[in-house]
Amino acid sequence: MTNFKKTALASVLGTATLMSTFGAIADDHPVKLGLMLPYTGTYTALGEAITNGLELAIAQHGDRLGGRDVEYVKLDSEANPSKAPQNMSRLVRGDNVDFVIGPVHSGVAMGMLRVAQQTGAITIIPNAGLGAATNELCMPNVFRTSFSMWQDSYPMGKAAYEMGHRNIVTITWDYAGGKEDLAGFEEAFTEAGGEIVRQILVPFPNTEFQSYLAQIASDRPDAVYTFFAGGGGVSFVRDYAAAGLNESIPLLGSGFLTDGNLAAIGEAGEGVMTTLHYAETLDTPQNRAFVEAYQEAYGQLPDTYAVQGYDTGMMLVQALEAVEGDTADRERLIEALASVQLDSPRGPLSFSDSHHPIQNVYLREIRNGKHEVVGIAHESLEVPDAACRM
Repeated sequence: MTNFKKTALASVLGTATLMSTFGAIADDHPVKLGLMLPYTGTYTALGEAITNGLELAIAQHGDRLGGRDVEYVKLDSEANPSKAPQNMSRLVRGDNVDFVIGPVHSGVAMGMLRVAQQTGAITIIPNAGLGAATNELCMPNVFRTSFSMWQDSYPMGKAAYEMGHRNIVTITWDYAGGKEDLAGFEEAFTEAGGEIVRQILVPFPNTEFQSYLAQIASDRPDAVYTFFAGGGGVSFVRDYAAAGLNESIPLLGSGFLTDGNLAAIGEAGEGVMTTLHYAETLDTPQNRAFVEAYQEAYGQLPDTYAVQGYDTGMMLVQALEAVEGDTADRERLIEALASVQLDSPRGPLSFSDSHHPIQNVYLREIRNGKHEVVGIAHESLEVPDAACRM
């Protein structure tokens, strides 16, 4: 660890010691995990999948971390950014949790990060993809077990060029996450020699796409790259097929276009290609075991959100074992978390200096209603968090 990093870490930990009880729990007390995830509303399924994965990982290790029992403190984030600072403070100052795990929504993450900086709370982000979390706003006590928008979209730019596409239309909602995703794709595609002939930004959360699809048909690009998710992703893929565009203009996207949506998309999704850091069909011993265990526990196939929760749990298992359950020595605990290396269901997983996951990104194609892995779009991809100054 560099002297600069040690100074930053000492500053954060010094702030944390101002709270008399935070992190000073005796080893014979449970490790308290504060889950700040959506348990109601649009993103309920995501919050539940992350929670399921987390609890499965810890259950597989006797429901203990570093020899200590585990207590879950669950708080519904409601995916509401305005409530994020208050909710985070409640977990840290009121419930005295050892770790905060969340959120799903990037806007909520912004509010959480402010409190993490003020208090030194060790925070693990199991989904929100905003780049700033491990870049401009990075800090020693914050980790990410998920992705950034850039990490999952950049590999598709090169893959699209290698498929023979030279002229592409891109389309997403007009909001930060969508624009970050498109920027990653466009960076790689233009570096390879391709041209973005049009970028379309749809007012958020509009799902009326017909006029935009008519423009795409008029442009006649080699392919279309898009970021939509949830119900918007379902609507776009189905409307795209209904317009007949899938017969002549291949549809490419970030994996969140179709992840968790395959049943709702149906036959309209056949042939759609995406890049993401996980696929339920990955044929590895680790993933086969995970899929079997998750199905047995919850009666359904896991998705990317479940894997991100599972790896958060495995990260805690490994780090708490390394420090023998001691959550009071926070510098040692943070170093243990930063040193975690996992043989994850998604593939090898470690962490960069900015505490962002270094991971494979896979090229996937929907075939017979499943995400079949075509290949590795980028192996062990590290996010260039150049603005991080930990």
